[in-house]
Amino acid sequence: MAKKFKRSYKFAIKTALYITVFLSVVLAGFAHFTTGLMLKPFFAFVLITYFVSFFIIQYRVEHFIYKRIKKIYDNVSLLDSTTLSPSQVTTDMATLTREVEKFTKDKKLEIDTLKVREAYRKEFMGNVSHELKTPLFTVQGYILTLLDGAMKDKAVRKKYLQRASKGVERLIYIVRDLDMITKLETGDLHLEKEDFNIVELIQSSFDLLEMKASKKNITLTFDIDYDEPIWVYGDRDRIQQVLTNLIVNSIKYGKEDGTTEISIENLIKNKVIVRVTDNGEGIEKENLPRVFERFYRVDKSGSRKEGGSGLGLSIVKHIIEAHDEKIYVESVFGVGSEFSFTLEKSKNVPETDTEI
Repeated sequence: MAKKFKRSYKFAIKTALYITVFLSVVLAGFAHFTTGLMLKPFFAFVLITYFVSFFIIQYRVEHFIYKRIKKIYDNVSLLDSTTLSPSQVTTDMATLTREVEKFTKDKKLEIDTLKVREAYRKEFMGNVSHELKTPLFTVQGYILTLLDGAMKDKAVRKKYLQRASKGVERLIYIVRDLDMITKLETGDLHLEKEDFNIVELIQSSFDLLEMKASKKNITLTFDIDYDEPIWVYGDRDRIQQVLTNLIVNSIKYGKEDGTTEISIENLIKNKVIVRVTDNGEGIEKENLPRVFERFYRVDKSGSRKEGGSGLGLSIVKHIIEAHDEKIYVESVFGVGSEFSFTLEKSKNVPETDTEI
């Protein structure tokens, strides 16, 4: 109990001292003008007054003030039992004030975080609704047109069924990407890590996307000729997905007759950094912090002429983070963008083979 009421003991000692001094002065003055001051009874009175005053004050502090303060702690503890523990209960008002202020700040931070999450949830649901309803309404429109009689015309029927099929493919694409992100976030998607040549994987991605890039006459190239393999350790298929998404993104927002360039550099002893650079339209500074959010699009026009699920960069970020690596973005609006990510070097090949 003494530990809990250290400050209240000080209060009782000082208050009892003030009362004793006051009564002693009154008694001495009274005795001086009447029977005279007798020292032994006077000192006995002083001691008795002091101790009686101390115990009465301390008792009242413990059983009156403490009970009320304890009730405050108990009520606050109902909201968060981890913030205020029983060992922290004290009659010291300064300590109580600090605890309540700390509790208030923590709760305010928690409320602000929940508000941000709620705003993000609403925006996310709105984006999901927008992304899904476009192909859904497209498919519905073509099917209803066919049911209204257009199916009798073979040419119209084939064209509308093909367009409806594209709408369904887009829906599957969006749902598949959402499922992948969910698995990455919950840890259900396990990585199958292996040693592989990142140069070969990048070249493979270039070959796959060469025709897509040629439509805008965009050149896919390395910054230099990598004559030796560069071995890294990771999930080969997922890293190829990262490269594909980044290259597709650079083509999508790239300028006609532009360039998408990839470089591989040593970062630290056991890390390399892969940079995907383009000279496209770039990203405005205020949009940079949000480019990896699901369905967030830099262009607010709502145009879907380039297709895609709006989840590509979010998937890239989750895959890289699942490898315990980092991804970065730098961009100058009107000049171009650079996305870069780190990878662990392979430990199972000769050191000379990993030199860049």
